[in-house]
Amino acid sequence: MMHCAASLLLIALNREARRFEADGGREGGFLRQRPLARDGGARRLQKSCQKPVDKYIEYDPVIILINAILCKTQAYRHILFNTQINIHGKLCIFCLLCEAYLRWLQLQDSSQNTDPDDLIRYAKEWDFYRMFGIASLEQTAFLIGIFTALWLARLESLKTKSDFIFLLKALLLSSYGKLLLIPAVIWEHDYTPLCLKLIKVFVLTSNSQAIRVTLNLSQKLTLLAILSGLILENGTVYLFQRMGWNV
Repeated sequence: MMHCAASLLLIALNREARRFEADGGREGGFLRQRPLARDGGARRLQKSCQKPVDKYIEYDPVIILINAILCKTQAYRHILFNTQINIHGKLCIFCLLCEAYLRWLQLQDSSQNTDPDDLIRYAKEWDFYRMFGIASLEQTAFLIGIFTALWLARLESLKTKSDFIFLLKALLLSSYGKLLLIPAVIWEHDYTPLCLKLIKVFVLTSNSQAIRVTLNLSQKLTLLAILSGLILENGTVYLFQRMGWNV
């Protein structure tokens, strides 16, 4: 029953997003192109029709969020180029805390020690900090893999320090899907492992959209960058396992 309701809700959201896109097209006013500049250039008006270049400027934030969840390219362009969102660092830390909590909870479930001694509780608390550190290192390895692949590609849109910083912010912001880890753990059921895998796929899809929008890349090169990040991240996990760490 819950899965049917979720499917119907997703279909309704997709129809609503398409309806708004169709309305924007019929009103003849909104150009479908990359924003002119990162400093609010898409707020300019076209001389021919006096309509904004970025149609999402006139949309309700809820509609923008729906389109972003559906990984609409234009919604990502609006959020990354024409909004003043400065929560990248806080969002990254909170997502890492969510991932660390999930791993720590799984570690506690696998442990059979129920001794209430203070030393045991102290050790469990440090297990959480250790999981947070491991999650941070894995995230760093993933980002380094992406940046390395894109740097080796010698892109014209990724040369200056500001270009790398902007891409980093876009990747951190597009990882918001990790916030879904907490509800997936709270409402635990038989399909929780499947839900966690779907969340991983959603985060990777969001990351790829952020790269494509930020650098205006092809889908093939974007997938190559994501694959490079995954390879380095999994290599880091393998290294931790070889060291005897429980990750």
